[in-house]
Amino acid sequence: MATVHATAAVRTRVTIPLNFPSEHSPDGYATTAEAVTFKGLADGREHLALVFGHPAPGAAPLVRLHSECLTGDVFGSARCDCGPQLREAVERISERGGVLLYLRQEGRGIGLYNKLDAYALQDGGLDTYEANAALGLPEDGRDYTAAAQMLEALGTGPFELLTNNPDKARQLRDLGADVTATVPTGVFATDANVRYLNAKVERTGHTIALAGLAA
Repeated sequence: MATVHATAAVRTRVTIPLNFPSEHSPDGYATTAEAVTFKGLADGREHLALVFGHPAPGAAPLVRLHSECLTGDVFGSARCDCGPQLREAVERISERGGVLLYLRQEGRGIGLYNKLDAYALQDGGLDTYEANAALGLPEDGRDYTAAAQMLEALGTGPFELLTNNPDKARQLRDLGADVTATVPTGVFATDANVRYLNAKVERTGHTIALAGLAA
């Protein structure tokens, strides 16, 4: 990984047993992760890496950048697909070996309160990007410099990125990360989030196959 940013370092490593509800396993999906904290990250936030297993010899690890979503990840909000994406990522990375970066970037970087303000505007007819702009905020304020620092500190070599968002791969490559391929996540469309997903496809080119799903 070529470095185009300041160097960060691992701060703490600790093993954590995890259990996630899953549509594929009604009684929950259990696995174990090594949780890693860092010092020297560019934005000073408390981002977390979860390292799962080891890739097979010659295989690239699978990496997921997951932006924190309190409403979806913790409370199961159906207004987005964040909770199902998080559970899917844990299962897929555990099976293959790799890293999940849990990034403190609520609401695409605008924060929890602003995200809820944006929800209120969406209830009035704006899409998720228009609502951010109406609040005078960026449509997507996320910067992945800290993510690149974390991967470098972990010694992550060439990897495949689990994402539907082309901006994640673009930013990481610009930062010197060796993203060899992107792997799409599943599609978790519901009547409550299909408008949100459509906006991601139409406005920012997310690779989400919505044809024939809830409209």
